[in-house]
This record gives sequence, structure tokens and C-alpha cells, in this order.
Amino acid sequence: MTEHLDFLIVGAGLSGVDAAYHFSQRFPDRSYALLEMRGAMGGTWDLFRYPGVRSDSDMYTLGFKWKPWTGSQAIAEGTDIRAYIREAAQEHGIDQHVRYHHKLVRADFSTAEARWHVEVERTDTGELVELTADFLMSTSGYYRYDEGFTPHFEGREDFAGEIVHPQHWPEDLDYQGKRVVVIGSGATAVTLIPSLADSGAGHVTMLQRTPTYIISQPQNDPIAKGMQRALPAGLASTLTRARYLATHIGFYEFCQKRPRAARGLLRKMLERQLPEDIAFDEHFAPPYDPWDQRLCLVPGGDLFKALRRHTVDMVTDHIERFTEQGILLRSGREIEADIIVTATGLNLLAFGGAELAVDGEEVSLPETMAYKGLMLSGIPNFAFIVGYTNASWTLKADLVCEYVVRLLEHMTTTGQQMVVPRRDHSVEEQPFLDFAANYVLRSVDEFPKQGSQEPWRLKMNYFKDRKVFARPVDDDALEFSSPAPAEVAG
Repeated sequence: MTEHLDFLIVGAGLSGVDAAYHFSQRFPDRSYALLEMRGAMGGTWDLFRYPGVRSDSDMYTLGFKWKPWTGSQAIAEGTDIRAYIREAAQEHGIDQHVRYHHKLVRADFSTAEARWHVEVERTDTGELVELTADFLMSTSGYYRYDEGFTPHFEGREDFAGEIVHPQHWPEDLDYQGKRVVVIGSGATAVTLIPSLADSGAGHVTMLQRTPTYIISQPQNDPIAKGMQRALPAGLASTLTRARYLATHIGFYEFCQKRPRAARGLLRKMLERQLPEDIAFDEHFAPPYDPWDQRLCLVPGGDLFKALRRHTVDMVTDHIERFTEQGILLRSGREIEADIIVTATGLNLLAFGGAELAVDGEEVSLPETMAYKGLMLSGIPNFAFIVGYTNASWTLKADLVCEYVVRLLEHMTTTGQQMVVPRRDHSVEEQPFLDFAANYVLRSVDEFPKQGSQEPWRLKMNYFKDRKVFARPVDDDALEFSSPAPAEVAG
């Protein structure tokens, strides 16, 4: 017989564990499972293993609200984040509900039965497994786990050294004493480069086509640690989260409303950390406004320290081609390298590439519209988590999880078995991710749309979202129902 579950979660990273916690706490007698296509828990933080991998948000807001972060570093390393996720899951028995090597292939919702029919592939054996579930929640993020993005480089096959993408970092890669060129200027590059320089690389060159806004933040927070020592754990966590939220969201709003002033402030903060031989305008002045793309966080100013020690060079130029010895630039300069790291970004993939259907008819995601950034028009009993691009991912995950369990409680109380957002076609369509990063622009047409007004408009402000999500769940955009009773034969 096909196994049935009350609640099915796709993904066992931060968001999946968060969803499992909220569901299991509110509905301890109901069944649930987490499908994880890889062989380990942790999602992003288990996948990425390049040197220096760390959070690009503070852990006081990236950590779960229900499990305060008590680590020594505000910006944590990947190994510590993995351990934190696993500890949180173990403390609440969530780890016992994870099904590893289970990849969601297709999910078809039957309105006659008010349930999902789910097809799962065992990635370790190739076996197909069928499940049914009352409610389906995707917590798999929005990028591909099996490949990163690498643009075409002319002459790639001519290069005599090794070429590595950070998403698939070889455990046995030997970069000791070698010349390493890292292509890219995003969060991965600014994380990887100082770590390589500090752990034995002969010399590291950061090669970027376009500068990125970079901001330093202390690695440790003495105020947070002081509150942890002096105050009850819950109060210390609440106050610390509130301080970080107010600071980060306030700065984001400042950048949006006064971009010119924000440019000047960021310039002043960076110039005093750079050595005199690094030209700010050439290497650190992006052609766009702050927060049109995500700011890169440099904890403890480690990138700038490496620049001052001259163990790292900055080069801003376009690549003409790879050569046997390294990279030839459009300016005519050639950078010699033993290893080239293509920190060139991610490939996006909605819901892990799974097919969604309703009553056998496949859903075209670009024809759907996101309701409150957590459900899709026309798809019953389905929710997803896509975190903030300007703040910690988990902040949005917490709001979504709390909302979903409230929605399920309402359905239980009213005796309804299905809920589906019904789209208002007078609402203007807009891109799902209103973000100018290249990895978003390459794939945004394959994603659902958002709308021009509430409740179809996504927000990037936790404080505003918190008010929206706190409203009653039975608004006009949601349709609640149950299947018609089957006719009695006779």
C-alpha cells in the first residue's frame, strides 16, 4: 500500500528543519517526513565545502528563533552552521523523520481526494517510491545543487592547470604554494580568497569584471556575548535579534531611499581599510546602487588585511581567453595561474526541478502568481520558502512556517481539507525576484510571478512582513473547500 503522510517537506536544510519544528510542535500526533535528495542534512551548509565557507548573514538572525545561536562568532563558519542545524534537529527528534537520498520527481494534487500523489526517486538506488500527503511544502531553496554556473571561456581546454568551481570543491585539491586566480566578485569569492591566502596558497588574484559593494563586520559581537552572560537566554536572544534586525533593515531602507548618500558612506568605510596602491574607483565602485545586488560581507576585514599584506591582488578587467599558462585579459595582460577557481555564480531551479500538477494537468510556473511569497495561485495545499535577499533567509522561513501551521489549524477548525489562492487577474505581473543579480536575471522567467499589490506583492522587509503574516488567514484571496461526498451506490 502507498504510504500516506499528513505533511511532507521537501529538503532538510535550515528551512526544512524549521518547517518540521513548527509542524511537529503544533501537531504532535500528525505524521510528517522530510525528503532529502542528498545523503546528509544541512542543505547549502552541507553542500558547500570550499575553504573558509561561512554565513553571509549574522547567526543571531540566521539561526532559528526557537534555538538561539550561542556560538562564539557572529559570522559563523560552515562547519559550525552544519553542527547547529543537526543539533537543532536532534533535540526535537526531527532527524528521525528525514529520508535521505529521496528526490521529489513529480507531485500531482487530486482535488477529488484532497491529497497529493508524490513520486520520489531514490538517488542511491534509482528506485521509484510513491507517497501521498495532505499538504506539501517545498523548502529546497531556489538554486541547483548538482551544478553551479560557469560561463563559456574561450580556450578553457588549453589551460594546463586545474579548474575548480566552489560548489564542487575537491577534498584533495592541493593549492599550497601555488598561484590561484579566483574569477568572481560575489560572496563566494570574497569568502574564499582570504582563506586561500591565509592557508598556504602562494599567491591569490581576485579577477572581477565588475566591482561589488563590500562591507566589513566584526567577527565577534561583545555586546551579544555580554547579554548572553547577564540575561536569561530567551531575553538575550530576543534583544540581540532585534538589534541586528533594526540595524540591517534600517541600512537597507537607507540605501534604497538615499542611494547617493549610501555610496558615499560605503566609500568612506572602505577607503580607510585599503592599501594606498589599490585604486578604489577601479576595484570597489560598482556601476549600480547599493542593494540593487546583495552586499558582500567581510567579517573582521579579512579581505582587506590580505590586500594590505599583498598576498592577494585585485584585477578588474574582462577575460579574453584562457591560455596554457593562465588567463589573457582584454587589456593584453596575462595572469599566470596553477589553479583557476570559477566563483561565477549559481544556477536557479524552482522547487528542485520537480514537476507539479493538479488533477493530472502539469502546472506552468510562470503562469502562476505567488501569494504572500509562500503559496502559488491555482495550486492547493502547497507552500514554499524563499528567504530574503537583503537579510537572513531564516527570518522569512520563520514567518512562513508560523503562517502555514496557523493555516492548517484554521482548516482543522473549519473542517476544510483544501486551500488554494485564487489569482486576481487585474493585478499586474512582476518578476518573482526583484533583484538585479546575474544569477537571478538568467532564470527569473522560469519562475512564478509576483503581483503589484498585496497579497501578491513580495516584500523585503521583515517588520512589514510580520504585520502582513499576522493577519487572519481566511482572506479573500484564499479559497477553502472539501471534496464533494462520493455518491453512494445503490
